Amino acid sequence: MPTAWLNPDDPFPPVDQWDADGLVAVGGGMGTDRLLEAYSRGIFPWDFYRGHPMWFCPEDRIIFDPKTWRPHRRLARTIRSAGFHFTVDKAFSEVVRQCGTVPRPGQQGTWIKPIYIRAILKMHELGFAHSVECWQGDILAGGLYGVALGAVFCGESMFHRTPDASKAAFAALAAACRILGITLIDGQVPNRHLIHLGGVIISREDFLERLQNCLPPLPYLGNRWEITETQIAAELRANTE
Repeated sequence: MPTAWLNPDDPFPPVDQWDADGLVAVGGGMGTDRLLEAYSRGIFPWDFYRGHPMWFCPEDRIIFDPKTWRPHRRLARTIRSAGFHFTVDKAFSEVVRQCGTVPRPGQQGTWIKPIYIRAILKMHELGFAHSVECWQGDILAGGLYGVALGAVFCGESMFHRTPDASKAAFAALAAACRILGITLIDGQVPNRHLIHLGGVIISREDFLERLQNCLPPLPYLGNRWEITETQIAAELRANTE
């Protein structure tokens, strides 16, 4: 475990004190100010130790540029033919719940626990956390959510109930980011799924530099994502043809 145990008012330690495995600190609570401090420094919560949040910033980071990202051919074909439609912030709490309950190969249990759910719902209420939903008819087939600060979207989790629905939701996220002027999608920890989606792995140093160029001036203010299904559909068509 790291030496940095945080009290509620303690700041995160400087970069040169972070563990090589990416663990930054433990504790400090999960209030809105703590979460905003974390995301603005490239840190995110991931699991708990004896009920205290664990904060990470891995040495390798996976990112996407929504301006240049395009779905691979099979995914583009699925988006056109599967009858999906997409919304933004229509079912935020349900997306979070599904991300915490859908079984995942090789994983036991979930780190999306009640203390975290309360915190991320508050972030959504304040306009910092957002979701993208993928629907088949009136069935929520997949989705994702994350935190937006200025021109960066920090992806937190995704799920699917229908094959490729989470990937399609990511395509809709990229479309929403282009509409909103968001220039960086943070995938956090590299994994096979995100690499297959087309993510690029960069160093922590490179990521933190890019992040600083995306952040808005203080004080941070949340924003409502006023995007219609029609706008997302049009942007997706332009990106999948």
